[in-house]
Amino acid sequence: MVQIYRDPAHTVEERAEDLLSRMSIDEKVAQLGGVWAMQLLQNGKFSANQARKLINNGIGQICRAGVGTTLSPEKIVDYVNDLQHFLMENTRLGIPAIVHEECLNGLNSKEATIFPQIIGMASTWNPALIGEMATIIRKQMMAAGIRQGLSPVLDIARDPRWGRIEETFGEDPYLTAEMGIAYVKALQGPDIKQGVIATLKHFIGYGKSEGGLNHAPADIPPRMLRDVYLYPFRRVIKEANALSIMNAYNEIDGIPCAASEELLTRILRDEWGFEGIVVSDYYAVIMLRQNHVIAETKEDAAKLALASGIDQELPNQDCMNEAFKDEIKSGKFPVELIDRSVRRVLKIKFMLGLFEEPYLERKDTGKIFDIPEHRKLALEAARESIVLLKNNGNILPLDKGIRRLAVIGPNADNPRSQLGDYTYPAHVQVMGMTAFTLECTLPPDELKPDKMTVPVVSILEGIRKKLPSLCEVTYASGCEFENDSTEGFARAVEAARSADAVVMVMGGKSGLTPECTCGEMRDRATLGLPQVQQNLVRAVLEAGKPVALVIVDGRPVAFDWMAEEVPAIIEAWLPGEEGGNAIADILFGDYNPAGKLPISFPRNTGQLPVYYGLKPTGGKSQFWGEYVDSCAGPLFEFGFGLSYTQYLYRNLRIIPHRIPRTGKVKILADITNTGKKHGAEVVQLYINDVVASITRPVKELKGFERIYIKAGETRTVEFQIEGGELAFYDKSMKPAVEPGVFKVMIGASSRDIRLEGYFEVSL
Repeated sequence: MVQIYRDPAHTVEERAEDLLSRMSIDEKVAQLGGVWAMQLLQNGKFSANQARKLINNGIGQICRAGVGTTLSPEKIVDYVNDLQHFLMENTRLGIPAIVHEECLNGLNSKEATIFPQIIGMASTWNPALIGEMATIIRKQMMAAGIRQGLSPVLDIARDPRWGRIEETFGEDPYLTAEMGIAYVKALQGPDIKQGVIATLKHFIGYGKSEGGLNHAPADIPPRMLRDVYLYPFRRVIKEANALSIMNAYNEIDGIPCAASEELLTRILRDEWGFEGIVVSDYYAVIMLRQNHVIAETKEDAAKLALASGIDQELPNQDCMNEAFKDEIKSGKFPVELIDRSVRRVLKIKFMLGLFEEPYLERKDTGKIFDIPEHRKLALEAARESIVLLKNNGNILPLDKGIRRLAVIGPNADNPRSQLGDYTYPAHVQVMGMTAFTLECTLPPDELKPDKMTVPVVSILEGIRKKLPSLCEVTYASGCEFENDSTEGFARAVEAARSADAVVMVMGGKSGLTPECTCGEMRDRATLGLPQVQQNLVRAVLEAGKPVALVIVDGRPVAFDWMAEEVPAIIEAWLPGEEGGNAIADILFGDYNPAGKLPISFPRNTGQLPVYYGLKPTGGKSQFWGEYVDSCAGPLFEFGFGLSYTQYLYRNLRIIPHRIPRTGKVKILADITNTGKKHGAEVVQLYINDVVASITRPVKELKGFERIYIKAGETRTVEFQIEGGELAFYDKSMKPAVEPGVFKVMIGASSRDIRLEGYFEVSL
């Protein structure tokens, strides 16, 4: 007779319950953690000897099978097949593992396509494009046997000092939710048996840390927590059925998120009905003892995490260890809580179909990694992500007939500078350091810093490919981002003087290691370009030639004086493998920029936080409005972005003007391209609750649409708002839609409002 758990004719619940009933404590605890993929590797292959030492009772997760092994996609397939064969055939119950990897803006693996960093993808305001990217990521992950992705990041980020701001969709909960829904639906696919589990992170408030410092406490009042920070998680869970959550490292009001039953059980599961698994961020469980100091022993940390709602400890079972198992066997920790988490893990494995199809074919694996159609999408994404911040005198686009062009700056001919912190070149060095601490062996030639495994088109290369041979392109780095030497200034200034126009490419380097200037663990106290780069910009401006400044960086760069003095500024973020071609297309007018900022740019650090969704008394000093020494408003506001054409907004219609709380209101407007170039415009809908029982933001994004409009053409945009979307947490901390008047604002940015009207919600 076939055991129930091996019979796909039974439900997922029945199979999980049957398997759970057969498991020993050792086998149960094994499902609550993971091992590094590199720990099971010897001489570039899966090691059965290592497996017998580490996963003889099975295992829940295999961590970082891509960059963590440095194997090619085809060899990852062999590794995964050998791993699953060991687990299916050489452990008592034959439970396969979930293999996971990071996949923020591309699978973090050799030969995988590298799209623009997520802050750039957010600048597209194009959920469909996010879905196309995530679909390619899913296909590449499935081809390699990697079934859980540790993405997307739904942290609301309003402090650009925080290094991980580049991994987020920006400052707004609505935009983050819309992008997150598109990402998760595409990554998980219509059938999870053919999909990849998405992991929403970081739950919750990670982007609100004190001083913008990684892991620091987050001071978030309860109502703001629900209205702003929990909002995108709730919507993505309910509307996209996300199957995994990862806790945040930070604490809120004295309780670390990894030990918060309020967050991980009462809100996540009891209120929202989440049925997936909660995985710890790496080392978050042991941090309860080592960093937060709320547990005396590792075993105490494990108890806190499991009791609160964490189901799996990653990347290793530092706390859910042998001593912890002894405490379970002796009755010091309820086995029911162990069973609760194991049951959840087993259900996910059955849902994925791992028991029926644990193995993969490798013959076609390499054919879907960074193929031309994927690079084409990477190019389109990079084009859409670029934001034109300034274009005085219509310096841009540059004339392709230009005879002499100077390209200056440390990021002009530096492909690595175009890549975000969660890409293979940024992570491979970190994996080498991890392998050393674990006494693992990875190929030394694979662990070189910034090792590229796909072609990355530099900006200089993209410009040279764009221009005819008659144009003389002179390149001078001028300086480097990691030192203060001015030795290259003279050559850069001479190149500028001899040119008809200048393109300066400035910024930093994203990653996790000390030389990086943004990315995880790379927080900053100041937001301007490094001083040496600012001095270089000033020196080149004095040459008197038209200058277009391209910023390649993962965070908003506050440069008040530069914004006044530099004629043209392009925010390119971290544009990925096709970034050079995309920027060249923008510079020379082959693509009309339409990106819009997903985060406000402060003028200086002293203003922080700066964001558009202010309360009525926010963003100004009573009574004069401004700081003594600075404007109080942003340098460039949320939703801002210029074009090479112009758009006229007119004919606002609100139908009907009065709705019940459960009703719907339709909002329409006509947008005309009044310029001579075809282009795309991101039309933004904001609302304001005119009078409410508690203070409400002066503007809240409630809709947006990126539309392509030919020169001279008019298109109508239509939005629909349901009464429930106007809810907020009232005085009793209950979601409520209050009757009253709501102001409608449609514009080209949060500050550039073109049309206004009103509707009323009745009792």
